[in-house]
Amino acid sequence: MIIDQFAEGPLMQGLYWDRWYNNDSIITKNSVLYENYLLGSPRMRQLKVRNDSCEVHKDFQRAIFSCYNFYAQPYEDRQTSSGGGGNAKNDTSFEWREIKSFAKNDVWGILGTYSGEGGYIVDLTLNKTIALAKIRDLKKNLWIDRGTRAIFIDFTTYNPNINLYVVTKLIAEFPATGGLITSWQFRTLNLLENSSDAPIALYVCFTLFILFIAYYIIEELVEIKTLGVWPYFRSSGWNFLDIFTIIISVLLVFFLFYRKYVINKIFDEAYTTGGDSNTGGGAGDEGSADSLQNSSSLALQIETYQFDTLGFWSAQFSNILAVLSFVAWVKLFKYISFNKTMSQLSSTLSRCAKDIAGFGVMFFIVFFAFAQLGYLLFGTQVKDYSSFGKAVFTLLRLILGDFDFQALEAANRVLGPIFFLSYIFFVFFVLMNMFLAIINDTYAEVKAEIGVDGEDFAVMDYFKSISNQLLTKLGAQKEQIEGIQQAIKGAGLDGAKNVSFAAVRQKLKERDLSDQEIEMLFSKYDLDQNRELDEQELRAMFADLEGKKNEIEKEMADNENKRPESARSVHRFGGGPDMSKLTKRVDRMEYTLSVISSKIDSVLGGKVLLAAKTADVNTRLDEEDLEDSEPKRWTNN
Repeated sequence: MIIDQFAEGPLMQGLYWDRWYNNDSIITKNSVLYENYLLGSPRMRQLKVRNDSCEVHKDFQRAIFSCYNFYAQPYEDRQTSSGGGGNAKNDTSFEWREIKSFAKNDVWGILGTYSGEGGYIVDLTLNKTIALAKIRDLKKNLWIDRGTRAIFIDFTTYNPNINLYVVTKLIAEFPATGGLITSWQFRTLNLLENSSDAPIALYVCFTLFILFIAYYIIEELVEIKTLGVWPYFRSSGWNFLDIFTIIISVLLVFFLFYRKYVINKIFDEAYTTGGDSNTGGGAGDEGSADSLQNSSSLALQIETYQFDTLGFWSAQFSNILAVLSFVAWVKLFKYISFNKTMSQLSSTLSRCAKDIAGFGVMFFIVFFAFAQLGYLLFGTQVKDYSSFGKAVFTLLRLILGDFDFQALEAANRVLGPIFFLSYIFFVFFVLMNMFLAIINDTYAEVKAEIGVDGEDFAVMDYFKSISNQLLTKLGAQKEQIEGIQQAIKGAGLDGAKNVSFAAVRQKLKERDLSDQEIEMLFSKYDLDQNRELDEQELRAMFADLEGKKNEIEKEMADNENKRPESARSVHRFGGGPDMSKLTKRVDRMEYTLSVISSKIDSVLGGKVLLAAKTADVNTRLDEEDLEDSEPKRWTNN
């Protein structure tokens, strides 16, 4: 049997490296590829189904007495067997055993999902001779039988050179149709954060990450409380992404702490159970990953490490981290609408969203129709169409140019080419070009609206506004200093060498300075505290004021030079893109007003004409009434 040949040959040779290439014995035992160490002994686990897991058709029940279904947990066989050889009554390898460990998780295979609660377990030990004898004994007693549906070979290696663990799971699935399907899982774990040599920067960054999450949670909650739930989400689509980012970040922190908890739990179990059974309890003193890394001999004595759950949660942590990184990159679109191209792109996508949604409905109707057609036509002969899901992905790959036309033609020489050509025509040439046309037309409309002198950089506008505010503020400070200088000079116009506080206060009050500001300014230069400023003190005050004035003028000049040309032109001359856009809007408004005015004139002219006609008709009616009344009057007379 293939699985027996693999277990006796490549598996033993790969797990137990006991000799160098020159056939000398290796002093360091339990190494793989000379540099990796086995952590505990490798383990084989088998899952079976019962004989009554399915029902034989009534027409064959007299001839066929056994039926083994595909694997499902309700059909799992947990009975103790004696083996086909009849010599395994006392062998625990033929007993279903529960995995008494924290590390329990289901296994995803190619054919299905398998339980991780337990099974028929064989620990191969760390001795190659004993392990090979166990394999041959299992083969002799028919450990694998017709009910076998999956065999898992688990082992973990540690490389001290790079401080990495590799959790390996080799999977052999036995379908109910017969045969053998193999797969594998390799999960590399970096447990650096559990080592005393872990860099402090790692913990600092993680602490900052948690603080940022807490800050943004509070910020979003305050915003939701201020605006309300529905107005908050309706105000901007980016708010959905912000909430999603916070949720993913919280999950990431949870996975990180839970992963650390799983690591400590697994190593505690390994040192408690494995250490006590193999080293007389001496291994149970230090239940941590640090002691494992610092004592390779102790690690090799532990019976079995259960790293499945650790590998699973590490994979989930990596998945969450990947999603968070993706969302963070997507959020950059919110902040990079600073040039015309990005603004056009975002406007195009937002404007054509409804058209793309409508097109998507039509596209997926046609696409799923072809997927169902391919599954029904070629599902029994072509692997890529063996299920509806595989057919969907196969057709998606076909759009990208990845297809196997020979397989379709071999399955059906007539329908295969027809299916291929019709799919290419309707989906690739028609629907895909419609999709591109929707985006292209919308982009042309957006580009025409923005125009050559359209909206400038949004971020640059922000910085221009800040620059203008800064210049305005500096200008106000300059004017204030000049006002103080003029006020001090005005206070000393009487020719006196000394200037009193009352005179200074009166002049500065005219400059809208508060009493506190006047007092602080006067006290700074009134060194002798006589409530007067002498000639020397006045000279020092004017020197300081002139120096501050020069500093402000220099800073204003520097800021003016640093500003973009568009900002300077707008500030000085009132031109630039904004003025051009405003001019265009005024022109459109004038044209609209002229059209409205002409329509109003036509309406008013129509009303005047109608009034004239009405007056003419009334005049005629009056004349006719008058003529009718004249004969009646003569008759009465």
